[in-house]
Amino acid sequence: MSSLTNISSLQEAKRVAIFGGTHGNEMSGIMLVNMWILNAAEIERKRLVTKPFISNPRAVEKCTRYINTDLNRAFTPENLSAPDFEGLPYEVQRAKEINQLFGPKGSSDAYDVIFDLHNTTSNMGSTLILESSTDLFNLQMVHYIKKVMAPHTCSVLLNEHPQLKYSTTRSVAKHPVGLEVGPQPQGVLRSNVFESMRTILKHALDFIELFNSGVEFPPCTVEVFRVQERMDFPRDTNSNITAMVHPHLQDCDWEPLNRGDPMFLTFDGRTILYEGASTVYPTFINEAAYYEKQQAFLTTCREILTANAIRKSFK
Repeated sequence: MSSLTNISSLQEAKRVAIFGGTHGNEMSGIMLVNMWILNAAEIERKRLVTKPFISNPRAVEKCTRYINTDLNRAFTPENLSAPDFEGLPYEVQRAKEINQLFGPKGSSDAYDVIFDLHNTTSNMGSTLILESSTDLFNLQMVHYIKKVMAPHTCSVLLNEHPQLKYSTTRSVAKHPVGLEVGPQPQGVLRSNVFESMRTILKHALDFIELFNSGVEFPPCTVEVFRVQERMDFPRDTNSNITAMVHPHLQDCDWEPLNRGDPMFLTFDGRTILYEGASTVYPTFINEAAYYEKQQAFLTTCREILTANAIRKSFK
């Protein structure tokens, strides 16, 4: 761990956006953001501008994940620089608009933090998603959230995988943070999931307010689950699924999957075992939205990250 004298000075976080409805059938974020658009008092903090925002209003109106293409995969350089023309996919057009409102992505003018609120049908509980293992601000923030939530758990998923990392809606910000809370069916509200998401946002905004006020956060360590591999369902030569998630694996997000453990169950009752070389920690197990992405679950490995002390730069 870094010494107390090794303190990183970071810029004040002045502008924060909270996105709901990136996927139009994930109801907790949609309802929270709509509530805050009507009355933002709950998310207001000193020295901070907080903007609640519905990312994909057409999908929200239809209560579907997306209209033409997944908005949470649309923030590629090619899409963001695409010329406007009639027939441009709706989510690509929307990505360009969001990039102008909250970016431009990668620029000094971009919003400091974007919280992107999602629900999952998987039994993941409350999960914060990070895109960088070197973002000290985000590491300190998730450490703060986990600490104040204890004994309740909040897992941290880290996706830096060169092939599996994708161009998220929140990636426009300097400090992008995803929040997945489940299990919750698509198009459904569950009060416990709604309140968990609401509580995590409160703690996150409290952290930012404390940081902006000059509070120094000491060195810390954060347990993360690093994305390793996408596991698809077994399929036949016509790409039809031939097996289901095994009942011993179903609903066991974040629990160890060891070599020889049941993984899939074929339609005729045969068990397919996990044959990986090392223990992994599956997540997004049997997520409904990922059938179209040919993913039964993600494998992750547990890792401890160390973050320097941070304080606000007074330059």
